[in-house]
Amino acid sequence: MTLIGMLHHRKDPKTVIKSYAYAAVAKAEGAKFFFFSPGAVNFVNSSIKGQVYENGIWVERIMPFPDVIYNAGSPEKLAKSKEIIQRLKEKIPFTTHSIGNKWNINERLKEAKEFSNYLIPTEIVIDTEHFFKFVTAFEKVVFKPIDGRKGKGIFFISKSENGFLVTKDSDRISYSKQQLNDLIGSKLSTGTFIIQPYIQSTTKSGQVFDFRLHVQKNGEGKWVITTIYPRVAPMGSIIANINNGGFTNYLDPFLQQEFKEEAFNIKRTLEHFSLSLANHLDELQMLHYGEVIDEIGVDVGLDENSKIWIYEVNWRPGCPPAFYLELDVVINTIRYAVFLAKNQHTITNKIKSLKKKKMEEKKEIPIIAVTGSAGKTTSKAFLASILSKKWNIFESKDYWNTTEHTKKHAAEINPAHEAIVLEYGMAYPGVITEHCSIIKPNISIVTNIGLAHVGNFEGDIKKVAHAKSELIHGMDQNGVLFLNKDDPNSTFLETQNFKGRIITIGVNSAADYSAYDVKYVDTGMNFKMKLQGQEVSLFIPILGEHHVYNALNAIAVADYLGFTPMEIKLGLLFRKPPRRLTIYNCRDNITLIDDTVHSHPQGVRAAIDVLSNIGKHRKIAIIGQMRELGNLREEEYRKVGEYVFEKEIDLLITYGFRTDEIGTQAKTKGLSAKNVYHFTNREQLHELLLRIVKKDDTILIKGASKTNMFDTVKFLDQTFS
Repeated sequence: MTLIGMLHHRKDPKTVIKSYAYAAVAKAEGAKFFFFSPGAVNFVNSSIKGQVYENGIWVERIMPFPDVIYNAGSPEKLAKSKEIIQRLKEKIPFTTHSIGNKWNINERLKEAKEFSNYLIPTEIVIDTEHFFKFVTAFEKVVFKPIDGRKGKGIFFISKSENGFLVTKDSDRISYSKQQLNDLIGSKLSTGTFIIQPYIQSTTKSGQVFDFRLHVQKNGEGKWVITTIYPRVAPMGSIIANINNGGFTNYLDPFLQQEFKEEAFNIKRTLEHFSLSLANHLDELQMLHYGEVIDEIGVDVGLDENSKIWIYEVNWRPGCPPAFYLELDVVINTIRYAVFLAKNQHTITNKIKSLKKKKMEEKKEIPIIAVTGSAGKTTSKAFLASILSKKWNIFESKDYWNTTEHTKKHAAEINPAHEAIVLEYGMAYPGVITEHCSIIKPNISIVTNIGLAHVGNFEGDIKKVAHAKSELIHGMDQNGVLFLNKDDPNSTFLETQNFKGRIITIGVNSAADYSAYDVKYVDTGMNFKMKLQGQEVSLFIPILGEHHVYNALNAIAVADYLGFTPMEIKLGLLFRKPPRRLTIYNCRDNITLIDDTVHSHPQGVRAAIDVLSNIGKHRKIAIIGQMRELGNLREEEYRKVGEYVFEKEIDLLITYGFRTDEIGTQAKTKGLSAKNVYHFTNREQLHELLLRIVKKDDTILIKGASKTNMFDTVKFLDQTFS
């Protein structure tokens, strides 16, 4: 006869209502049952001072160690007895094991592509800046504690005309950005919070609802559906949890009422989904921890297209709100406990077999290299951000793109990495060939072909394209190549003998991945595109239309690798590389635009575009040298001067050797001479800025790192802090 011990943090079973049901069902199933707490365990003689239910009362008995333990106590309250519990686990099988909090479960589900598609993107909120970036991208969000239970502490936040609308329980309050910033900051100071897009399921009458999927293992160790039932929020509330006033309904009549002829298909979909998810989580528990799980409760919603979205997964779900279902839960638990006790050896072998099979599975990991005259670092950063939402990736550091850096990367990459994202720079012929000989990519991105380093190629853009084509020749010839269809110079790339697949991106051309409706917003760019058969609105937290191309490179690769539109949208909220169109908001409404890493004609024009688009009053451009242009320098400087005039920049200041050629051409085109300045002395430049900068100015500082233009950014930021 199987002996089942029910472990609980409470010492008295009379205070644990469900202990009566478990004792009664165990007896009916032919098993012995007793209740105990950690302090009652004696490891010296392998005994436990337990409580046995006899003749309607609980009686204290000294019991031997049980054959199996049903762990029913609060994990938080049992934590102080973790050493005792761990020693018990080493001797006795447990029916129930933690699969973690909301965040841990979310991370595990990403491991299987078929389930990541059902996940609502979720981020741990780092700070208020991170929070607002997320709200800008998704507009309606849920903000809640990482370990929240029973619908407590949940905020629903959406953008409104005058600020933000915040709903908690049934209270709805308008907040300004500063007020919301203070609220979020105060919450973050108390603990860890997560944020998600708000995906709402509503009935025909406008009430919010979700489905609870309750699944357990039975007496054969197989997953079965205990129940599926809808939970409906009271009118005006947006939380369907029963503890917050929500109510339940029977599944079949609810589906018939809300979905008519689709009711049968939706029911079958929910049933299949619940069992598949349970099996998947069980397998992950075996692989990661050598344990099995016995019960989960999954809360899901359906969007307007009847697509399932996972709200939460609970490893200790509350009993369904009906007595006969509660009894079903107890029967499954007891029968599974008996099964576990009798089949522990079989389960142990299954876990070993599963781990061995996983070890033997080998797949080619994506090795992605990014090159191009502009946009390498940002494209790499976007892509790494997306891929890291699901995979363990290796990403090269920003601007670490020399062959010496690639040698270091080769030594750092290990078998745990599921994708490699690298940046391959070059200033001379043969460099990219060397990169590829160190780490050979199977996916490559060429962002564009421009004038960066053209002076090292006799001023010939075709020779630059030839050097960049070394990536095409050096990569896996059956791999995938991503090209910019809007870039005319990319037609010079040598793709004729490439045997792999070529995928194109663009904004102005009909490409495989095309962006449209590109718009500036306060903190970045909005655009739309067709992705996996649907129109998707996307946001990137960096200014400039040229960065939409960088985002498209990342989107195209991520989509090819099987990432969902939601995962892509979340990944685009990346950590922007430093000093790349970074905005400083100074006093007197003065705005600084810091773009002081690289400088070439294409990048200068892109930065001027940003200045032109975000400057609401006087616009000032401070432009430094562009290096390695060779005999094209004079021509390209003149073109930049013309562009400054065309974009109606109010003041032009040039800094460095021969940069006065930019100002000369701007004046020739019609810019007033009194609004054009040139310096080769930084202190004199700063003295001028002290005299001329005034309220509401927007100032662009553009230059390469070697010209130390960032010193001017620091000077202005400190002066007008």
